[in-house]
Amino acid sequence: MRFSVEIASSLAELPTQGICREYPNKLDHVINGPTDLRSPKALHPAFYGCFDWHSAVHSHWMLIHVLRRFDLPNAAKIRRLLAANLTAENIRAEVDYLAEPNRQSFERPYGWAWLLHLAQELRGWDDDQAREWSQNLMPLEAAIRARFVEFLPRQQYPVRTGTHSNTAFSLSMAFDYALTVGDEELSSLVTDRALDYFGSDVGYQPFQEPSGANFFSPTLIEADLLRRLMTPAEFEAWLTGFLPDLFGGAECNLLHPVSVSDRKDPQLGHLDGLNLSRAWCLSGISKALVGNPEVHKRLADAAYQHAVKGLSHVITGDYVGEHWLATFAVYVLSSFES
Repeated sequence: MRFSVEIASSLAELPTQGICREYPNKLDHVINGPTDLRSPKALHPAFYGCFDWHSAVHSHWMLIHVLRRFDLPNAAKIRRLLAANLTAENIRAEVDYLAEPNRQSFERPYGWAWLLHLAQELRGWDDDQAREWSQNLMPLEAAIRARFVEFLPRQQYPVRTGTHSNTAFSLSMAFDYALTVGDEELSSLVTDRALDYFGSDVGYQPFQEPSGANFFSPTLIEADLLRRLMTPAEFEAWLTGFLPDLFGGAECNLLHPVSVSDRKDPQLGHLDGLNLSRAWCLSGISKALVGNPEVHKRLADAAYQHAVKGLSHVITGDYVGEHWLATFAVYVLSSFES
């Protein structure tokens, strides 16, 4: 599956239109008093667009990622938009927002994960403007990183949902960030917690998925996390016990793309994202199983089928899906190449 400049440029149009679009907006906002009754842009001058905070964050990641990868015809416009949002002043306001009372769980853990992923992308780009944005972002990056380190030891049990609160997805993002920036404390903590949460899981019944509003497969997201933390032999042994239906040619509904009945419904439309996230999980899992050619091919083929189905419904003309699906599309296209 080829990720071309033409595809990147087309997908980039969606967050380009969204990162400065303030309304409609779904705030995750605790009102401490009358002075907190402010507009999204006043509350979040960096990440006020794209319907919600986490979508604004990952849309910035998506635009930066494709700018790094390709010589885009709309690069100058994208850089102007990013420069307007990722100022030191705007990021300080985001940090100040987090420091207010009753904001400890703001965007935990999904928004936290994408913020670290954004920081990771900027840290890896040899570009003068990217270095400036990275420097500006560092106070917020440090604040979110500190929240992970403070929270994970207190989280006794993982959240296994297929939506924003999923624990395994956030740990995957945090682990990738920690490896990139050389944060041994965070990578060790994530590894310990992930193995505590999931290392003994066995006998999952895949008929329980999908749930009607999922954009993650709790099962495959968990496996995609564990393949990062184990040797190939350890991972295959764990996966055989956890998801035996992936082995031996048994029928498994996790390998078949899902359908979406109404893309104008924001919850039902999550299922387009499920096809995309399943695709990147199946791709990553298959690469960890190259020593088992039959299973490797089975999962790689399923990843491709999910990607084709999901990518065909990213550009829909409806903001309810377009404000976030382009990010998932770029993430899956990039994962196929890694």
